[in-house]
Amino acid sequence: MKRFPDDFAWGVATSAFQIEGAVAEDGRGESIWDRFCAERGRIVDGSDANVACDHYHRVADDVALLRWLGARSYRFSIGWPRVMPDGHTVNPRGLDFYDRLVDQLCESGIDPFVTLNHWDLPQALHDAGGWPDRDTVHAFVEYAVVVMRRLGDRVKRVCTHNEPWCISTLGFLNGEHAPGERDRTRALAASHHLLLSHGHAVRALRAETQAELGIVLNLVPAEPASSSQEDLDACRAFDGAFNRYYLDPLYGRGYPADVISDHPFVREGDLEIIATPTDYLGINYYSRNVIRAGGEAVTVSDDKTDMGWEVHAPGLFAILRRVHEDYAPKKIYVAENGAAYATAPGADGRVRDVDRVRYLSTHFEAAHQAITAGIPLAGFYVWSLLDNFEWAQGYTKRFGIVWVDYATQARVPKDSAHLCRRIMLANGLALEELAS
Repeated sequence: MKRFPDDFAWGVATSAFQIEGAVAEDGRGESIWDRFCAERGRIVDGSDANVACDHYHRVADDVALLRWLGARSYRFSIGWPRVMPDGHTVNPRGLDFYDRLVDQLCESGIDPFVTLNHWDLPQALHDAGGWPDRDTVHAFVEYAVVVMRRLGDRVKRVCTHNEPWCISTLGFLNGEHAPGERDRTRALAASHHLLLSHGHAVRALRAETQAELGIVLNLVPAEPASSSQEDLDACRAFDGAFNRYYLDPLYGRGYPADVISDHPFVREGDLEIIATPTDYLGINYYSRNVIRAGGEAVTVSDDKTDMGWEVHAPGLFAILRRVHEDYAPKKIYVAENGAAYATAPGADGRVRDVDRVRYLSTHFEAAHQAITAGIPLAGFYVWSLLDNFEWAQGYTKRFGIVWVDYATQARVPKDSAHLCRRIMLANGLALEELAS
């Protein structure tokens, strides 16, 4: 019977900008995503996150949902502009909100897992230079210390940055995300400063909290489309730019030479700071890429989510094993895993999201396979607790295991939520029993 360890951290994840709303309340400042949403044509459906899931006003109800699920842990992010509206000045009401949330989680027996930066940089900091500017490194450390001095006595795990690849590449190279720039040099500077600020923050936070400290990367296992040398070379190039560019410096190897031979933004001592030891690595996994010459991903299967991403659970085991064998982090968490499907409530009110149930079940199996193989996988966080504002996709994609009616803010647990509840409440429940 396939059982998970008794201390396995089963949980769900969200991010502040995607669910909180209340963007102009209690002293919150503007973020780069507020500005981005206000620019015509940036968001697919022309929407914004001004209300989103109204979590700011419904936090007690959402914590009750977490209790109902039986979640052992909850990964959520701090809204940087809510805590420091201008990037430097502390807003006590913003800190109070997260203080109350952490207290409610602890009272419910749920371990708080805090992400400090889930993309919502204060607009004031961006106006002063943003991530391409080295001063933002110091602003982030200042912010991290402020938050952990308030919350660090109760928080179990802390993530410095969520998916720095998305911030630097989608935000500064492709222009798909805030701040919507297309400048390779600024993207390169942003990526380095994100990693550098991570290292500085980990060093600073050791004095503020006993929580586990780490970072969360979105990693994509890459496979060549064929055995041709051209496809093999293209696959290695993709892996270098997407995965190794972040993994290598974090684990003391510097930037991979086949990706960037002479990094113009690295100063003396930077690489040592980036490689500051951490307690865990968080991995966000959604799909794999099959690469052919030219760097294009090949469509292998018609089994895709609403994001157009292939459903491929073996890729989760593959990336966990690769990271364990090549980098050996002390502990690994699947910090995000989930799928977008639009399944709506039926006439009886039930949301029969069979595709998501199948997606999650197969990925739970892959996680168990990793544990059996000796990989130090310590937890699994389903993305996401709620349907929410899906960045540039607006409200057109639904990742939640709980349906949200945006007009009424009603929450309806989907069949996938009931699946998660069974495994989270039992924790050691065998996967075979889940299927029954």
